[in-house]
Amino acid sequence: MSTKSVCDLSCGAMHEFALVLDKAGFDAELIQRMVNSRGNKQAKAMYAALTNGAQVNDRFELVNTFEIVVPEDYDHSKRLDSFGKEHRKAFYYYNDAITDKNYAKATTKLEAGRKLKVKVFQIKEKVTSEDCMDKLRSEKAILVGAHGASLAWEQKKEELPVNRWSVSFDEKDALWKDARGDHRVPRVGRDSDGDFEFGLGYFEGAWLDDFCLLCFCDE
Repeated sequence: MSTKSVCDLSCGAMHEFALVLDKAGFDAELIQRMVNSRGNKQAKAMYAALTNGAQVNDRFELVNTFEIVVPEDYDHSKRLDSFGKEHRKAFYYYNDAITDKNYAKATTKLEAGRKLKVKVFQIKEKVTSEDCMDKLRSEKAILVGAHGASLAWEQKKEELPVNRWSVSFDEKDALWKDARGDHRVPRVGRDSDGDFEFGLGYFEGAWLDDFCLLCFCDE
């Protein structure tokens, strides 16, 4: 509720509001502590819980949004191998494990003509892969892993953040598992000198502020 909204309440409405807070266990001291919490995090969390049950998450910041369309000649079963064959030389580094065989378990099998909105969230502090997955679920994202990352680069590479790795998640069990048993998450890096890399991060590891989260949603 904004300051103006509070000011617009009548004395009677304010009294009723105060009674509701009191019955819920919110005394003046508790409310003051919430307001004084760093960045109003406690107050924001209470507001989110009252509105839609979601928790405020300041660890991800929306920095860009763009749209892509799955090409008419798209073949999901052959996408990664054909992409590598066509574009490998355009990358400063390209991980050879990004293949159709290794990522055959993709959760979402994209089809030609499907329109997607891609939200790019800057990771602002250390998070886990589960934190990232929770964020994607809250955005009602579809999980497209390496296939989505390849399309984002192919169609909108100039929209990807500079000096950052852009990560495209899938369910843990759908990710390729390397010889050490680590599940590998596709990521596209863009350097300030214009170079790109198509690599793999670790689901079991942490993600810091040099990473961004790619969130693919149906339009």
